[in-house]
Amino acid sequence: MAFSDDGDAVSGGLKAVFASLGGWALGPMRYAVDLMLPPVCLSCHEPIATHAALCARCWLRIDFIREPLCDRLGLPLPYTTGDETTLSTAALRRAPDYGRARAVARFDGGMRDLVHRLKYSDRHELLNLFAPMLRAAGHELIARADCLVPVPMHRWRLWHRRFNQAAMLATRLGALTGLPVEHRVLARVRHTVSQVNLSWKERRRNVEAAFAVSSRQVERVRGRHVLLIDDVITTGATAEACARALKGAGASEVDVLAMALIADYQDFYD
Repeated sequence: MAFSDDGDAVSGGLKAVFASLGGWALGPMRYAVDLMLPPVCLSCHEPIATHAALCARCWLRIDFIREPLCDRLGLPLPYTTGDETTLSTAALRRAPDYGRARAVARFDGGMRDLVHRLKYSDRHELLNLFAPMLRAAGHELIARADCLVPVPMHRWRLWHRRFNQAAMLATRLGALTGLPVEHRVLARVRHTVSQVNLSWKERRRNVEAAFAVSSRQVERVRGRHVLLIDDVITTGATAEACARALKGAGASEVDVLAMALIADYQDFYD
């Protein structure tokens, strides 16, 4: 039996409409929707029991990041030292310009496929899966944050892609947590080349002074604890450039939360 790539997206939209009809209608309406558009895995499209979910096989393809991990960079560690705060060798060599980073999973296998589908194939129904994952992975950072700020795109890249996946993630996470999302606080003021295949030092130079907080937005960030939202942390260069701009505008602290990170990016520090 074949299933449309857009099945879960359409089904989710229909359920939102039905929800406005009142609680008494939800059960029968949900059953009717599931008959017309049965729930399928967001990755492989195999039939499953619920919408906005993965089948067991695809779930197992995601390498979730769990403790022990580096308190600063969020990197998974092979063991814990037993100390209250554990730092990786990368964090000990050079502390980042942001406070702490957390991510849902390593950027490989199933997570890499899912992020690429959101980013390059307009699979926006994946946001229904990603937002709860972000909330779980970043619960410590969310508890301390005053607002969410997505990593911005330059206007020309945004025009070409039509959407900013970091902004969409921040919007969904804000709806789940009640944290305000400051979409206009941070701007990408300089167009940069793609970061792909660049070393850590090249990435750092590439995004130097690429982000800024306008004078009209300073009051929205001054004295606030900002949680920066992105899809992937590669070397941390982009997150650091954003953090420097936000802290330069008066943010008291900046943490970073992403869907995925490249877990061996400490090698870029060498």
